[in-house]
Amino acid sequence: MSASPVILWFRQDLRLQDNAALHAAIARGGPVVPVFILDSDGEGGWPPGAATQWWLHHSLAALDRSLQARGSRLILARGDSADVLNGLLAATGANAVYWNRRYEPACVVCDKIIKAGLIAAGIDAKSFNSALLFEPHTIANKQGKPFQVFTPYWRHCLTREIPSPVAIKRRTLPSPETWPASLPIDDLNLLPAIAWDAGLRETWTPGETGAREKLKAFVVGAINNYADIRNIPAAAGTSRLSPHLHFGEIGPRQVWAAVQALSKDSGVFPPSPGAQVFLNEIGWREFAHHQLFHFPYTPGRPLREEFGRFPWADDVGGVKLRAWQRGRTGYPIVDAGMRELWHTGWMHNRVRMVVASFLVKHLRLPWQRGAEWFWETLVDADLANNTLGWQWSAGCGADAAPYFRIFAPVTQGEKFDPDGAYVRRWIPELARLPDKYLHAPWTAPENVLKAAGVDLDGDYPRPIVDHATARTEALAAFKTLRGGVSPGG
Repeated sequence: MSASPVILWFRQDLRLQDNAALHAAIARGGPVVPVFILDSDGEGGWPPGAATQWWLHHSLAALDRSLQARGSRLILARGDSADVLNGLLAATGANAVYWNRRYEPACVVCDKIIKAGLIAAGIDAKSFNSALLFEPHTIANKQGKPFQVFTPYWRHCLTREIPSPVAIKRRTLPSPETWPASLPIDDLNLLPAIAWDAGLRETWTPGETGAREKLKAFVVGAINNYADIRNIPAAAGTSRLSPHLHFGEIGPRQVWAAVQALSKDSGVFPPSPGAQVFLNEIGWREFAHHQLFHFPYTPGRPLREEFGRFPWADDVGGVKLRAWQRGRTGYPIVDAGMRELWHTGWMHNRVRMVVASFLVKHLRLPWQRGAEWFWETLVDADLANNTLGWQWSAGCGADAAPYFRIFAPVTQGEKFDPDGAYVRRWIPELARLPDKYLHAPWTAPENVLKAAGVDLDGDYPRPIVDHATARTEALAAFKTLRGGVSPGG
């Protein structure tokens, strides 16, 4: 057994189970010094948004509690990761640093530099995979190139063995005789100075325990009906695991194993059509990281180069962007989604597609502006998934929606919120409108509006753009791209 400590560098793997780096650190022998470093560089030019910071504060506190229950603790620091690690090596006498890999472009570069420096200094530096089922560099098509279409990508992945979760059986963790200095969590300044986070506190329980409870509730409840109700924003039909997965409070191997466990008695896997569709969504998460790893420029530039010449509309003073951000577009399904986002830090996936389509095709504002707003306000703001989602909506990314697929917000509302439960929840000023007019309140007669207490020139706005006109202008704009755009998007 080695008497020297090993530094366990936590990042987006804020859990103790299925943690490959923790497993290896315990197996190495000697004390384990868990540390989290708040690096000001963020995710390659994308410092964490306000909602992400809120979640991180509470997730770190939960991780520290879990470590203390095992006779350990979490050391907190901020600054350049390499400098902090070198300082901890000197302070603890550790001769090893273990961590789990991240796949954002800047993190890949940073990891290589840090690992090379540690090894050159004689430090045992090792990294592991705990974030994905399949690491991006291990998956390629027959030509040895990255996949750019989801279906063949995922079909290829499913020919390979899905790794099982890494079991951590130790109930206590070996600790050093003397702990290095740690910042108080409040010194990381992650919580908002002005208390706007009441909705987040009402909605979420950050941390590994909250993640496990969310997964258990989903697999014993909604998963078998997932295919049928996942597009209904008013229903509790989705897992809501995305922020827990983003922060690594639970890993995809654990999710996969939980679904497999449902097949224990029948021997049929996946156990239901709903479970099959849900696992495909795990596949989309993998695909997003695959794309970001291989095309590192995509958070700011379109994957399809011709879209770099797209003629976006003018928005003098940012009036239309602010109306979209604040849920004041005049289209109830769009506004309900944007208000849900602001209050809870999350938005139903069907509605995410609707609001994204509205921004880039009705308002013809750059998808990057939407990505930036989501990054600031989502608790699951993940660089890979955020990038893939926005480029999909704009028609300029991998396996993207065809350019002519322009969501009609009224039709989307009527189809997926037929009784208006979602809109009434988030736009209470329209709550008394009859279903017939709820998704298009400007079409209601004056007497109906008056009876419902709706003032379209006061409490709730009229549409900021006409759907038919916006659709025509968006299609004309897309056709200006040289050579046109293939119908397949």
